[in-house]
Amino acid sequence: MRIIADLHVHSKYSRATSRDMTLPVIASWAARKGIAVVGTGDFTHPAHFASIQELLEPAEPGLFVLKGKKDKTSPARFMLTAEVSNIYSHGGRTRKIHSLIFAPAFEAVKKMNAALARLGNVASDGMPIFGFSSQDLLKIVLDSDPASMLVPAHAWTPWFSIFGSKSGFDSIEECYGGLSANIFAIETGLSSDPAMNRRMTGLDDITLLSNSDAHSPSKLGREANVFDSENMDYYELMRIIRERDKGKFLFTVEFYPQEGKYYADGHRNCGVCMTPTETRKSGGVCPVCGGLLTVGVLNRVEELADRPAGNMPQGAVPARCLVPLTEILAEVLGVNANSVKVKREYQRLTNEAREFTILLDIEEKEIAKLAGERTAEAIMKVRNGELSITPGFDGEFGKIKIFGKTPELTPKGPRQIGLF
Repeated sequence: MRIIADLHVHSKYSRATSRDMTLPVIASWAARKGIAVVGTGDFTHPAHFASIQELLEPAEPGLFVLKGKKDKTSPARFMLTAEVSNIYSHGGRTRKIHSLIFAPAFEAVKKMNAALARLGNVASDGMPIFGFSSQDLLKIVLDSDPASMLVPAHAWTPWFSIFGSKSGFDSIEECYGGLSANIFAIETGLSSDPAMNRRMTGLDDITLLSNSDAHSPSKLGREANVFDSENMDYYELMRIIRERDKGKFLFTVEFYPQEGKYYADGHRNCGVCMTPTETRKSGGVCPVCGGLLTVGVLNRVEELADRPAGNMPQGAVPARCLVPLTEILAEVLGVNANSVKVKREYQRLTNEAREFTILLDIEEKEIAKLAGERTAEAIMKVRNGELSITPGFDGEFGKIKIFGKTPELTPKGPRQIGLF
């Protein structure tokens, strides 16, 4: 049985998150997209955890479902998840690390929340910020239940991640010390893909997860994990992750990493986008204004890599890069992805088949019958990687064109530099 899981989402209690990110709405969108297991998000927030306990009931071991929906046809299962931010000093530098937490039961969450509430304000945001170390957070997670798991979130994002250029570490061991053996996975994030991560031999024994980090319902599943298991339960999914069971972990669904908003180096205010080589030549400063560049994921990967690009270790879990259906429809229809026209067509198509079924499985002829030849052609181009991409940088998402070319960047200054 194929299980698509998106294990990093947020609730309406997180900053800059849609008010629609409630459990019933998340479940509805997960079903429309074909996501079998989705995170609750934000279980550290008292109000959201109260709603989790009120609205969900146990389904399979360690997984939950909306009350009254357990016996319905393919309702989405929820996993208890949260994201935590730790900002602290280590080795003479300020570190800013975001972590995903998975838990198997309400009791484990209660233990974690009680410990965290003694150390900081858990009610201020769905993703709370603490001043203690990531290693101390890992100990709290492990003490809550042996089956709980901590996963470094969006591991390469410059500002808030384990390997980030601005505030991260150079290895898992440097971050977690004597507890590093309890880190079984990292989340690659939107601006990197497994091939980039596999350039570090230090990650060969680490499972690479991909999740949406959705702040609105429509963003669910923009990245996801695809498992094959007859037992859809928390403990089996954690076993697959811990043991790197390549026979059961089929592939990850990826953003094209160039589209991620921290893929390349650059300075957004000046419109400057640069390659790692150009950044080194410039001394890390913007050629237009002289300010510091934000060093992106590609550059940071090259800095830590000890394996050449394209040299994947044997048995690595495959990855499939996709473009969300709404973005494909927007280009086909020649309108904005948030337009009423796109929303109506998306709803019509996903009433007939789930989004992941359309993007991953259906043959071109069948897509053409369902959605028209132009949409079918676009989906096949996405599957084959026949795209034009202007890379993202310094918090600016990249631009993708399926038909034609993306526009070139024009820096706000006397000359043009660093275009891909």
